[in-house]
Amino acid sequence: KGLRKGLRRGLWKGRQEGRQEGRQEGRQEGLQKGRQETLLRLLTRRFGPLPADAVARLKVATVEELDGWLDQLLVATSLDEVFEGA
Repeated sequence: KGLRKGLRRGLWKGRQEGRQEGRQEGRQEGLQKGRQETLLRLLTRRFGPLPADAVARLKVATVEELDGWLDQLLVATSLDEVFEGA
């Protein structure tokens, strides 16, 4: 009886932790996707159609890299400066 109770508690706690981790991962992915889309839009508006390698770079960038590029976009005069200045 005690073993079953312990197993149930363990399963419940594991599910709760799994849900919390899933929500956190979902939030992180949402932040990353939102920043990617924003940066893609702003870069395209400022510099015109982007080369495929720049788009590919955006798709694999971390949130930190994307934030750096968003900041750099404010002062950059070329697409190269955006990616080099961060």
